[in-house]
Amino acid sequence: MAPTPLGIYIHVPFCSRRCGYCAFNTYTLTEQSGAAHASAAPIEQYLDGVLAEIALADNSLSEDRPALRSIFFGGGTPTLLSASQLGRILSAVVDRFEVERDLEVTVEANPDELAPGQLEQLRHAGVTRVSFGMQSIQPRILQLLDRTHSPERSLQAVSEARLAGFDHISLDLIYGTPGETEQDFLLTLEAALSTQIDHLSAYALSIEPSTKLAARVRSGALQTPSSDEAADRYLAAEAALQGAGFNWYEISNWAANGQAQCQHNLLYWRNHNWWGIGPGAHSHIDGHRWWNLDDPNLWAQTLSRGASPVSGSERLTTEQRHLEDLMLGIRLAEGLPADVAPRDHRTERLLNDGLASYDGDRLVLTLNGRLLADQVISVLASD
Repeated sequence: MAPTPLGIYIHVPFCSRRCGYCAFNTYTLTEQSGAAHASAAPIEQYLDGVLAEIALADNSLSEDRPALRSIFFGGGTPTLLSASQLGRILSAVVDRFEVERDLEVTVEANPDELAPGQLEQLRHAGVTRVSFGMQSIQPRILQLLDRTHSPERSLQAVSEARLAGFDHISLDLIYGTPGETEQDFLLTLEAALSTQIDHLSAYALSIEPSTKLAARVRSGALQTPSSDEAADRYLAAEAALQGAGFNWYEISNWAANGQAQCQHNLLYWRNHNWWGIGPGAHSHIDGHRWWNLDDPNLWAQTLSRGASPVSGSERLTTEQRHLEDLMLGIRLAEGLPADVAPRDHRTERLLNDGLASYDGDRLVLTLNGRLLADQVISVLASD
């Protein structure tokens, strides 16, 4: 195995309620309990499956694998599992894998679904970073997105995380929701930056075809989000965050300092290695990509038989890996090295159009380039 940095992603597919805009592989506990092929309480069955897949990863990866740089619990809603259950998973990973001294362990959380004392227990269990889905400060926007927390609850959750001992706290925002005004988003940014976060992610709303929100847009009940308005929101985010001392390190992510950058997501953008555990989780090891069965029950039952839960896989060619290096790396503030994006007629076009510049020998997006990143990638990938 190559000495490429390695992480583990653990997908917790459960939610108390599915948000209308979300197309991730998620299920309510009620759905899973009533599934025809369910064989155990959903969370207990899930825990057994996770522990089995951790053992599978340990046995499959070579002994010369590097120490883990990060562990990321995503979802779904990871904090629907108790702190002791999440700690049990974390302990199973650490017992089987060597970890870096400054291992990053992230848990995503909904602000209104934390049990009393859960943050303190997670910190004690070894979680180093928590990310809350704030999305907006405006009640009508939260309602449209089917979010259940109050505007104030996200801000309270950040304070509670600080008191629990977390040094690294992130908020996720969504902009471009139908009906959102410029003032709505400015107030959301102001509220987020009034807290003690050291990281913020801001994503333009994407209307995914299979979602309830997409059906409302198709019916005419909601307007299609405007790309021009989304660009304006992004510029507003950049100005507000830069003014607060945050710097972008990836197109949609800003951090107060280098230590606040999400190391796990940097694994993705640098096209490094990670093993994904859980229903529907994706993995990438040295150009080999695979993905698990989506259904939590089928995934868990497959593992209980001692079989692999992989649903499909592909081996990337050298050309495909190069293209992915380009597509992912250009999103980073560190830019692309010369071996990925050598100076030629394509880079000269980007320089002339004001979409990129050079920092030493690395090609880096300008602010306009960040707004037109897909166009930049198209140019770099052309002949």
